[in-house]
Amino acid sequence: MPNIDHVIIAGAGPSGLLLGVMLARNLGIKVTIVDADSKINDNPRAAHYAPSAVYDFHRAGIIDDVRKAGFTPRGVCWRLQDTTFLAGMAREPEQSEYAMVVLPLDQLGPLIVKHFESLPNTKILWGHKVVDVDQDGKEARVIVEKVDGTKITMGADFVVGADGASSGVRQALFGKEYPGETLDKQIVATNVYLPFDEKFGYWDSNFIVHPTDWYMAAKITTDGLWRVTYGDDAGLSRDEIVKRQPVRYERILPGNPKPGEYKLISMSPYKLQQRCAPSFRVGKIVLVADAAHLCNPFGGLGLTGGFADVGSLYDCFMGIHQGQLDEDILDKYSEIRIKIWREMIDPMSRANFHRLWDPKYEKDREDFFAMCQKASDDPVWGKSIAEAVHAVRHDFTQYFKDKPAALNGAQG
Repeated sequence: MPNIDHVIIAGAGPSGLLLGVMLARNLGIKVTIVDADSKINDNPRAAHYAPSAVYDFHRAGIIDDVRKAGFTPRGVCWRLQDTTFLAGMAREPEQSEYAMVVLPLDQLGPLIVKHFESLPNTKILWGHKVVDVDQDGKEARVIVEKVDGTKITMGADFVVGADGASSGVRQALFGKEYPGETLDKQIVATNVYLPFDEKFGYWDSNFIVHPTDWYMAAKITTDGLWRVTYGDDAGLSRDEIVKRQPVRYERILPGNPKPGEYKLISMSPYKLQQRCAPSFRVGKIVLVADAAHLCNPFGGLGLTGGFADVGSLYDCFMGIHQGQLDEDILDKYSEIRIKIWREMIDPMSRANFHRLWDPKYEKDREDFFAMCQKASDDPVWGKSIAEAVHAVRHDFTQYFKDKPAALNGAQG
């Protein structure tokens, strides 16, 4: 008799959807996803999936479709504003099964939805906003508000809060406070057609180092769409930022392009935050990804950490479901995932960001660029550096009472 019959996931973002597919496809668990929005979020957001995330794309059975829709980038570099090359880690597209893949989230989301909805006992309820949670020894419950204002209560064996930075699940557990800080910088993520590679010799991913006019330019689709993320005054309103975009582009980008010289597709400003919930587990309610922790996007560690949460939680649910683990493994899930955020994700994401503009990071920058050079000169060592991101993962199958060679895709 399986121990888990039904899991409710709040949030149809990438982490919630990935977990839903893994639970439904590999374990046959009934999964209901509730989301406050009416459709997948199509704002410019992350697009780069590290080897640690690709590992779980394999386990979810979606990697072939993701690779078909996306591409493997050829390297990352750092430049001065005049495009002078500072350092980089070049690579031919790796043949490794876990090689990084690039696909904008607004394309990844529908792809995972298609997989999820093709599985039995799965359901996505759009326009269902979590406003409260409740639980007893037998089940966890979400109270959701529908578009028409009516409220309903839904119960399951477990509830997972994957409902983003303003998570209704987290707020129901811990209140409005989200421990941490908002950094004194604001970023603007834009998607644009402008051939940086052909016109300026840019690599697939480029970080421009400058005290005020720092930015990132990365190719995110095979048809030549680029993500340009730049900084702006933290005190500006959204309207002011939108109005300033042409001026900022002309000031910071190579060739000082005017609006007629590029095709802007979308833009979205973001506050930069470094936050972590007090716990990722309260009874039968568990938090993952942005609902559990936040960091700035430089280096992609927020999404990478979110997918790593999902992989760890999937291991835990598999163990509980198959009688290999007790529910108290979820305390260890919370403890280890918080430790990884505090010791890796938070400090590394801060360093990635400060390296772009902060004069106090000059020595760090020099050391980092020397490491990049070594990685380029020694491909074997370089590959080990690229794969070091697997450290954000934690394999909870090691705590199983019995550890067979393979358990429903748990291994490799």
